[in-house]
Amino acid sequence: MSRPIRWSTDTGPDHSRWYVDRFRQLAAEGADLGGEARLLDAMVAPGSRILDAGCGTGRVGATLAARGHTVLGVDADPVLIDAARADHPGPRWLVADLATLDLPASGIAEPFDAAVVAGNVMAFVAPGTERDVLTRIAAHLRPDGIVVVGFGADRGYALAASCGMPRRRWASVTTSQPTKANTGLTLPTPTAWGVQPALTPGNPQRIQL
Repeated sequence: MSRPIRWSTDTGPDHSRWYVDRFRQLAAEGADLGGEARLLDAMVAPGSRILDAGCGTGRVGATLAARGHTVLGVDADPVLIDAARADHPGPRWLVADLATLDLPASGIAEPFDAAVVAGNVMAFVAPGTERDVLTRIAAHLRPDGIVVVGFGADRGYALAASCGMPRRRWASVTTSQPTKANTGLTLPTPTAWGVQPALTPGNPQRIQL
């Protein structure tokens, strides 16, 4: 049996509904909610198959789908999945625990070109399952696929440590100011992203936008 995720144990009973309402309000106000999606879009081939792991209300996956990618979103919270299905009917959205993710068992056998773990998903998985989560996500990728993991760097989260992985195995994209690249990328302040696999263990590199 899966262990309870922090999203359930560390928040109040109305948190999921508050979260849905918050992002619907931001969208209605015209807030730019697609920065993470544009980052991944710039890293993958057109028409890629993308796994949105911890998809929440679907804001990242929906933007990727609008850019021509085939998207499957997965989240453990059925309230968020219901919102994703209501607000973004294009991609497929499933309720599942990332620590035990097994899409072939649900009839989805084709591997993905990339996976995105946006927002603070890794900070809200069940304690001690961080490595399991990344292992299960990676198991659904092609051999040359990539996993892109985001963190809110202003909340005291340990980055690679919280994923149970050595820092040297990660390329990172960091910014301390709102940033726009040629792709129109805008990242919140401050933000850190890990890209795995991107480097050999002995060849760490930092990409500054």
